[in-house]
Amino acid sequence: MFQGLTEKLANAFKKFRSKGKLTAADVKEGMREVKLALLEADVNFKVVKEFVNSVTERAVGTEVLESLLPAQQIVKIVNEELVSLMGGETPKINISPKPPTVIMMVGLQGAGKTTHAGKIANMFKCKGKNPLLVACDVYRPAAIDQLKIVGESVGVPVFSMGTKISPVEIAKAGVEHAKKNGHDMVLVDTAGRLHIDEELMAELVKIKENVDPAEILLVVDAMTGQDAVNVAKAFNDLLDITGVVLTKIDGDTRGGAALSVKYITGKPIKFIGTGEKMDALELFHPDRMASRILGMGDILSLIEKAEAAFDEKNAKELEKKMREQTFTLDDFLEQMRSLKKMGNLEQILGMMPGVKQSQIKDAKIDENQMTHIEAIILSMTKAERNKPDIINGSRRKRIADGSGTSVEEVNKLLKQFEQMKKMMKQFSGGMGKRRFGGFKLPF
Repeated sequence: MFQGLTEKLANAFKKFRSKGKLTAADVKEGMREVKLALLEADVNFKVVKEFVNSVTERAVGTEVLESLLPAQQIVKIVNEELVSLMGGETPKINISPKPPTVIMMVGLQGAGKTTHAGKIANMFKCKGKNPLLVACDVYRPAAIDQLKIVGESVGVPVFSMGTKISPVEIAKAGVEHAKKNGHDMVLVDTAGRLHIDEELMAELVKIKENVDPAEILLVVDAMTGQDAVNVAKAFNDLLDITGVVLTKIDGDTRGGAALSVKYITGKPIKFIGTGEKMDALELFHPDRMASRILGMGDILSLIEKAEAAFDEKNAKELEKKMREQTFTLDDFLEQMRSLKKMGNLEQILGMMPGVKQSQIKDAKIDENQMTHIEAIILSMTKAERNKPDIINGSRRKRIADGSGTSVEEVNKLLKQFEQMKKMMKQFSGGMGKRRFGGFKLPF
């Protein structure tokens, strides 16, 4: 995420760090590098100009120029201005005082409206809500079927009336259905086009007038950069959207859309799509995103993912087993599965402070290896998982055949597991659920 921008900003900050004291001329020279980095990241020109002016004005003040560590002061200012640029505080989701809360999903075709309607429904379902998806795209072939598949994958019902009824009537009927059946959230999946046209907008305006949505979320592809910002402005001018969902942000190495949307439209980014899985959705936190952009990690998001994936009771039991040296391959398998729940491993590494983008790129994490390890452990008997010492040559051959792997891979896992058990002694001071990464995993 934003790999190119992060690296270019890091290079710009090196110019500040190489000087013990800064002059106004030093600041302006360094900010020129920052300006170029932002422009190359496809950030809107007006946004870049305003941002650079704000940072420069603050950076040439006595607070920085007379500081013992001026480079750190400038990074601090850039961080604060990035947070401000992206909206400052984390935006809240508008919830209607009288259920149901209607969320209208809009955007161009191919941006990911249908999938992200399901992702948002899933997020609210996990928080105890009872969502309903409403299929209002009667034009795109198989759009209704796609929404039904998405709904089924997250356990959320879909209301549809086929393709012969007008989307406005379907939306109204969907809201009435929600009221009668106890659904407190309604996500209306509307039609898109390959480009903005009057017919599309007129239909969306009518749906808005008839269902009175608490949220109108515009779904845009982050990887399209300034095009995404232009689309956001056009939709906002006609619909007065309440927020933006940036999709495919995990593949966006530039960051132009994330840094420009709020400034150009005045409307906040509310969600970011971080992958293909249905739980790959995050609330947008401007402060955390600024930290990621500056290569400072995102420890709060990392902790939240860990807390969602790791059960506190199991973590305490694991701590006890580590202290008593009774940690088995079954326990290891359970922890590995919890780690997989946290999401893409490269994204997880990217949230850790001090981990450079280039290091992640060079790491070449093979998540298929986790599947091989799981297959190897599941091919063992209960006794073998509890006491790997009993696994002799013939057992290793049987385990390799049963898991579709090689004897070498089985040997590698067993050797690394033994090394890991030896390391357990140093964790006797307590391993809570937030210290899930305390030992080296064999992949």
